[in-house]
Amino acid sequence: MVCAAALAILGMQAKPLPKVLIIGDSISIGYTPFVKEKLKGEAIVIHNPGNGGPTTKGLANIEAWIGDDDWAVIHFNFGLHDLAYRPEGKGGLDKKRGFVSTKLHDYEANLDTLSKRLLRTDAKIIFALTTPVPPGEPGRYVEDAVRYNHTATKVMKKNKIPINDLHKLILPKMSNLATRPGNVHFKSEGSELLADQVVKYIREALKS
Repeated sequence: MVCAAALAILGMQAKPLPKVLIIGDSISIGYTPFVKEKLKGEAIVIHNPGNGGPTTKGLANIEAWIGDDDWAVIHFNFGLHDLAYRPEGKGGLDKKRGFVSTKLHDYEANLDTLSKRLLRTDAKIIFALTTPVPPGEPGRYVEDAVRYNHTATKVMKKNKIPINDLHKLILPKMSNLATRPGNVHFKSEGSELLADQVVKYIREALKS
């Protein structure tokens, strides 16, 4: 006969882990494996399929990304693809001859809509500020990361969503951690540094 204490232990073991959804672009794709590893045994971490892209892609796909899952935490970001300049009707990046993907006022409106949709879930919501644009980046302006982050901060404060400032975290180390000069992506060490702070915010949300 199984005693009550043993049954309680079995019940604790059978309790499913909380589910965490990470929404974002290639920067988040880079740090998500580290987040998964660091939260092993604490949470099930899932990234949206593929690259989250700009806010326009987010609006088109947010329902599919949320799905029917019972998310405990949703950590999301949009920015680098919104502020990117691309030639009309073509791929690639070109800030001299291209056009900005999402104008700042549209970014604000789109981000507000996405935030309100996420807040309708039962999840704790966290927004990550966009990581820096380094000098020499071919399709983005350095100052636009600051401008778009300022707008994002305004939207998050209005919606009372906590902000994970990944921009401030990695800016002083950008030259050493970027994959190469003028590139927005990070070496493994940079992705892990970002992951450490993402994990910190997710753990705090899971405890609250």
